[in-house]
Amino acid sequence: MPGNEVNILVKGAGVAGLTVAYELRARGAEVTILDPFGGENSAASWYAGGMLAPWCERESAEQAVIDLGMNAANWWESVIPGSVSRKGTLVVATPRDVKELERFGARTSGFVRIGEEAISLLEPDLGAAAFRKGLFFESEAHLAPRQVLTELKAKLVGLGARCETGTSAAEISSFEWVIDCTGIASPDIDLRGVRGEMLILRSKDISLSRPIRLIHPRFPLYIVPRPDHTFMVGATMIESDANGPVTARSMMELLNAAYTVHPAFGEAEIIETGTGVRPAYPNNLPRVVKTGNCISINGLYRHGFLLAPAMAKQAADMILKERSIRHETHRERTSA
Repeated sequence: MPGNEVNILVKGAGVAGLTVAYELRARGAEVTILDPFGGENSAASWYAGGMLAPWCERESAEQAVIDLGMNAANWWESVIPGSVSRKGTLVVATPRDVKELERFGARTSGFVRIGEEAISLLEPDLGAAAFRKGLFFESEAHLAPRQVLTELKAKLVGLGARCETGTSAAEISSFEWVIDCTGIASPDIDLRGVRGEMLILRSKDISLSRPIRLIHPRFPLYIVPRPDHTFMVGATMIESDANGPVTARSMMELLNAAYTVHPAFGEAEIIETGTGVRPAYPNNLPRVVKTGNCISINGLYRHGFLLAPAMAKQAADMILKERSIRHETHRERTSA
């Protein structure tokens, strides 16, 4: 009913905060987003690969990642039409690492095994790299994180959500619900930081249509195509909550792996380097936790864009269900 909307503060404007804000606003809630840093460069989401790849991620994650992430591409496409590229994921390995590719395949599903000819048909520019075997995950997708974060925030503002850079304790207490999506900045003692480092390269000599994952025993890597012949190359997984510049070791490993995917990356321009600290719980799975009128969405680890829609729906369902119960109880008491 108009004038009877639930009033909610969402703390954090990364992928978790913006997706839950959208879920709630789409269901009629009054939403204020607290974003003290202005969004850009302030969240780990800004440095994400944007791969919607639940079957690939199963290699090192629990079945829950597939269950929670299976509908992520549909959610993003419905909210921001045209944002999702559904061209699958290509996983390759050099001939000397083919056993690692077989191990990857044994831990995953949803792929077909392909050879050199099929690899060249999918990605003609990889012919020079002479990958003889690969795994093609046809149902997977990817998006451009910075573009969708910017567009989602603008859409929320257009729908009437408010964005603030500062809120006092008194103002916070006026909200019916507070949702904490602050990632590694959260006081949750169960969280740990996992540092990810990435590069953005530009080369007009390379064209790729989909994410490429290079399987390697020491530094597995992914390359995600972006517009204008740019490519996001990532990402390290370092058990640390220290932010800062990309290390020399990581730079060399990422560049060496990119060169392995295609020698033309050796002449590519380095447009940007960046790091983000990804929040993770001990089992590397996210949690939606309710404490009084506060809900925490955290621990998205390396699966932010993949799992955020499902976590947002869980939190929105929790709030609106409890509010409905409270209203029904109040109605029964006043009518008794």
